Amino acid sequence: MTVILDRPYQFIPPNRNDLWPAFIQKFRIFDYYLRKKEGVVSYDCRNIERLKQSIASGAGVLLAPNHCRYADPLVLGWCSRHSGRHVYAMASWHLFNNGWFDAFAINRMGGFSIFREGSDRQALETAIEILVEAHRALILFPEGTTNRTNDALKPLLEGVTFIARTASRRRHKKDGGKTVVHPVAIKYLSVDKIDDWANAQLSQIESQLGWQKPVSLPLLGRTLRVVEALLALREVEYFGKSRTGPLPARRDELIEHLLSSTEQRMKLENAVSDANESNVRARVRVIRSEVHTRWFSRNPNDQEKRALRGDLAAADLAQELFSYPDNYLQEETVTDMRLVETIQRMQETLFGKADSSIPLHAVIEVDESINVPAEKAPRGVEDPILTSIRESLTALLENLSGEARPVA
Repeated sequence: MTVILDRPYQFIPPNRNDLWPAFIQKFRIFDYYLRKKEGVVSYDCRNIERLKQSIASGAGVLLAPNHCRYADPLVLGWCSRHSGRHVYAMASWHLFNNGWFDAFAINRMGGFSIFREGSDRQALETAIEILVEAHRALILFPEGTTNRTNDALKPLLEGVTFIARTASRRRHKKDGGKTVVHPVAIKYLSVDKIDDWANAQLSQIESQLGWQKPVSLPLLGRTLRVVEALLALREVEYFGKSRTGPLPARRDELIEHLLSSTEQRMKLENAVSDANESNVRARVRVIRSEVHTRWFSRNPNDQEKRALRGDLAAADLAQELFSYPDNYLQEETVTDMRLVETIQRMQETLFGKADSSIPLHAVIEVDESINVPAEKAPRGVEDPILTSIRESLTALLENLSGEARPVA
């Protein structure tokens, strides 16, 4: 669960001492962490000169990367190394609650917290201030959360352009300086062929499901077989029986059931309507926010706490199911890394942690800068800056997806 119920939210500001990130870079500490914890053993920074030019111009620089793995913020440390400029990064509050070492390391490397389940003015003001100061670049992930679908970009959050435009106005008023956004595409590639690793991981999942009969399916068919089995288990859990039909339709039906039943129990129909009923992420956010509010403001008894934990689990499952995009494992376009991502996502569901023993190569590609005007965004339409970020990331990722191995 990403909502922390052990203690109420408290903003964690970034550590502004440059000695810590310099120390971490000098001794390649995050390189070691990426190898050991995430399996990222090598990298390639492309078009880094574009970022260097923006830094040299004195602009406030916002890096807007896609977000498909937990490794992404650390991988961008290589961008920082080659550009010669340290970075700050906005990080979800729950990441600061995964142990004292992680909290310490994230903060010393420039991370500061954001409360995703509610309004967090301190985090927004800190991000704006960083861009106005232009002392370091700022990393904001427009997708908001990680999704393990490297080739599919999730809907982007408007908060990124709100921060950028507000900073641009303040910077222009302060000294006439400018603010720019660099879309950054991160693509992970398997160093070796995945067959041995993938078959071993699928065997582990199949064993967990109680399957004993060996299978002679190709790797794609075997993966899809496990995906359907896990969906069927969830259907039995929430519907009482498994269903039939195409997997995307069954997924959507389960998502709707999870969200609507939770909204009804919590009497959130009106709040959800205001948050846009068609947006799964918005509905999940409303549920999470309400769970947090009731937990810390209404002194619930043990029975209600159990119910709230169930509501939170349902919302988390809905978001997890939403992260399985249509046609991602389509036979004509499936790649080895799409299979790796799917297997690792299933492992996180079953075991709470994905196997990271498969060595990965990270490609980090910086796109041209997008100038942020000082004017407010036009009303009634999507912010043109957000459109530009989406188009840039989509094009970069589409191109990079071709570097993965096709599945025979």
